[in-house]
Amino acid sequence: MSEPEIKIKLSYIVGLKPVVLKELKQHDFKILDETDDSVYVEFSDDMFSKIKHLRSVARAYVVIQSDKYHPTYLSNHKSVLGNLIDIILEVNKKSFKSFRINCAGADSSEVRSIAKYIEETYELEEKEEADLKIYIIKPEDTWEIGIQITPRPLSVRDYKVVNMSGAMDPTIAHAVNSFCNLEEASSYLNVFSGSATLLIEAGQSYPNLENLIGFDNDKKHLSLSIQNIKKADLIKRVKVKEADIFYKPDFGKFDAIASDLPFGMLISKNEDLENLYKTFVEYCEVKLEPRGRLVVYTSEYELIESILSKSQFKIIQSLQLKLITNANAYLRPKIIVCELKN
Repeated sequence: MSEPEIKIKLSYIVGLKPVVLKELKQHDFKILDETDDSVYVEFSDDMFSKIKHLRSVARAYVVIQSDKYHPTYLSNHKSVLGNLIDIILEVNKKSFKSFRINCAGADSSEVRSIAKYIEETYELEEKEEADLKIYIIKPEDTWEIGIQITPRPLSVRDYKVVNMSGAMDPTIAHAVNSFCNLEEASSYLNVFSGSATLLIEAGQSYPNLENLIGFDNDKKHLSLSIQNIKKADLIKRVKVKEADIFYKPDFGKFDAIASDLPFGMLISKNEDLENLYKTFVEYCEVKLEPRGRLVVYTSEYELIESILSKSQFKIIQSLQLKLITNANAYLRPKIIVCELKN
């Protein structure tokens, strides 16, 4: 019997599929299958270096699938899992000191037998917060074994010195920027810049951008963002300013404006969200170049869509995402892409 095909599974936030597929096409990945939150691509020996540069993907795994790969079978044929572990450790063994198996019946004798094999063969310690993350699942009719390629998710960027509460996921920031037509732009403004995720993602992906500016009215946010910008080695290109949108700060006009709009817990108790959004849209009407793009991200999309419908902007595209929060609840924010009406 032939060995099962080794594949790469790339997982992402639900709703970002068009952005992910576009990025994979740019990097010549061969797509084998798609689901709502993952794409399976062809495995090759040089794949890992390509994967680490992907900006829209949250996590990457080496996987194999078979209707017989249940825990009992794997406990009797441990080399099946061992072959996958060998692939991961061959690339960067020093990064992996611990492991965890995510599987229904994790305390069963079969799974315990597999864990003991990994401990003894690879000298890895079993931990809840582990470097080598292994899963054994049966999503439909076929069992799937997967091992995360990197100790941390791809979405955890090296430039994140500090994580601000409610900070934007970098893969979403990349998606927002991908709709800004930044290949043809030279200037970029980030309103409500927070921890500077949008600015840093833009600076790293688009070296042609000469004028990268963000502003925020929170001194703590600005301090955190400067630390992240320095870590990203963008301190000479990215500027952040303390400013309040209600005072209409003047930094010139821009080819692209992007914003992770404040909502929910990020809004002050006495702040009028409708007034804030109206002021934001009016500000962007003045500061955006005639052929530029405005791209916003918010869970309060009905409010911003209503305000945009009465403005000089037209919505040309939107993507609805689905996120799970730390409290196991779902958020369904939108990325909304706008241009000025002729």
